[in-house]
Amino acid sequence: GENFVASDIPAILEHTRQMIFLEDRQMAIVTREGVRVEALEGEPVAYRVHTIPWDPVAAEKGPYRHFMQKEIYEQARAITDTLRGRADFHEGRVRLEGLTLTPEEARSLKKMFIVACGTSAYAGLVGKFIIEALARVPVEVDYGSEFRYRDPLVDPDTAVLAITQSGETVDTLAAMEEARRKGARLWSIVNVIGSQAHRIADGHILMHAGPEIGVASTKAFTTSLVDLYLLGCYLGELRGVLDEATLRQRVDDLARLPDLVGRVLDHGDEYEQLAQEFFDREHFLYLGRGINYPIALEGALKLKEISYIHAEGYPAGEMKHGPIALIDESMPVVAIAVRDHVYDKMVSQIEQVKARGGTVIALATEGDEEIGDKADYVLTVPPTPALLSPVVNVIPLQLLAYHLAVRRGCDVDQPRNLAKSVTVE
Repeated sequence: GENFVASDIPAILEHTRQMIFLEDRQMAIVTREGVRVEALEGEPVAYRVHTIPWDPVAAEKGPYRHFMQKEIYEQARAITDTLRGRADFHEGRVRLEGLTLTPEEARSLKKMFIVACGTSAYAGLVGKFIIEALARVPVEVDYGSEFRYRDPLVDPDTAVLAITQSGETVDTLAAMEEARRKGARLWSIVNVIGSQAHRIADGHILMHAGPEIGVASTKAFTTSLVDLYLLGCYLGELRGVLDEATLRQRVDDLARLPDLVGRVLDHGDEYEQLAQEFFDREHFLYLGRGINYPIALEGALKLKEISYIHAEGYPAGEMKHGPIALIDESMPVVAIAVRDHVYDKMVSQIEQVKARGGTVIALATEGDEEIGDKADYVLTVPPTPALLSPVVNVIPLQLLAYHLAVRRGCDVDQPRNLAKSVTVE
């Protein structure tokens, strides 16, 4: 017989799909003949073997140059998998198999905290817009590393929702423990079945993204956004916020989402030329407003993670309060200016950048000729319902970061100083 030890599932997925997850203060004694689990004090501990449903082939690159590239192009399928069995397009409702609430439990919810780190924290910022709009629950978003150090106002009428791809992010787990100690309802959005965040939560929503090998998260981000939208619809119905017709429309909007994502990915090769123009720049500024401000943050994070270009995301309206001093011909500005209720404001900000000699790369809605006349370069996305637009709008920023990093000769899948699962404080 054989037994394997690994820090993450994909490392041994080609050898076995049977996994044992250790709890805190446990150790495994592994030999060729078998495995036993003990507490650090030496007492034997009963354990459960989890069967991971991922296909081992999903943890291989296939025809792609990098795992990150593969994972970007898997997003339409990953979103379809995330919707399957949850978005009931026939009845116009949402069902969440891992999170079952009564209307009374949903209505008694007074507040929600979303705790997460890195890219997942930016998903949480988008989730704040989604859940407040669909369920009318006030939402605060905290970094896991900050939440437990500020004595948050949490009680049994508060839900604390943790978002973590691996389910093992130590700062997020510590925030979950703090929430548990204060008596909050504890939920998680997680990709890895059997992970600690999956096990200790009162309820969970799985991402169904499949294995994500690249350190820079892509499909786990977009499937997290879909999960947050599903949660918003679910709570909105239970709380009586969404009437039947509105709920059906919100659910129907999900049906087109994989196709909208696929349309963006069909033009993925166009980003190589843009990377050729900008690969030698050392600074980028990303601007967004409203629900797309977190997408500006995520776009900047992707770029700095894998290309080592310094990049910052800002609310576009804050540019005049400081960052505008940085604008010159050497500072590319990526502006998310899709057709929405803040479109005119974004156009104004693009004009301010151009007036100061800046170079603008605009993310715009297909067919928008006005932006084409004002920006130096235009990336297009199809028209998308506002609450789902971040899912579509982030993909061009992923592609831009990827191609810039490749052009600069960086190790895209394993950027320096970073790890996929951050299990130390």
